[in-house]
Amino acid sequence: MNGYTIRKSQPTDVGDIYSLYKNVAADNNGLARNDTEIDVAYVQGFTKKSQESGLQLVAVQDDGRIIGEMHGYSLLPAVFIHILSEVTIAIDSTCQGQGIGRAILSAFLQEVVQNRPDIYRVELIARASNVRAIRLYEQLGFHKEGRFEHRIKTTNGFEADIPMAWFNPQAIFSKE
Repeated sequence: MNGYTIRKSQPTDVGDIYSLYKNVAADNNGLARNDTEIDVAYVQGFTKKSQESGLQLVAVQDDGRIIGEMHGYSLLPAVFIHILSEVTIAIDSTCQGQGIGRAILSAFLQEVVQNRPDIYRVELIARASNVRAIRLYEQLGFHKEGRFEHRIKTTNGFEADIPMAWFNPQAIFSKE
């Protein structure tokens, strides 16, 4: 694999992010959506929300191909404005296990620490069977907050989801 850089996404990245998500969803073990549920409108939607109220990063190979993406955004109502939610990480299936997920997640959290004092909480949900991802999240400071039993319907039955959260040590809040 060539080298790669991590940067904030740009509106022109939507097509490449769409291709990445189609690739990752075809595996049926990473994303909650399967490849038939991934369309350009879905990618445009989370990209727009992330660029307006959250954060979206991409890992770009030296040849220009997007091999990873991570995003999260604030939800409504306003009582949730201090949270980046719907956090999703997608790494190209041919590039998994090479540290790209760790790098993009670390860069995401560093961006929150350095430039988003309005964000106190970053939350994500991981499949219980995705032990490698859960271990990575814990190594980077996420904490398990429970277990949603029988939340994911699979071809073999049901699987639990594990909600996890990370807290920004640099967050600043007014008491208003």
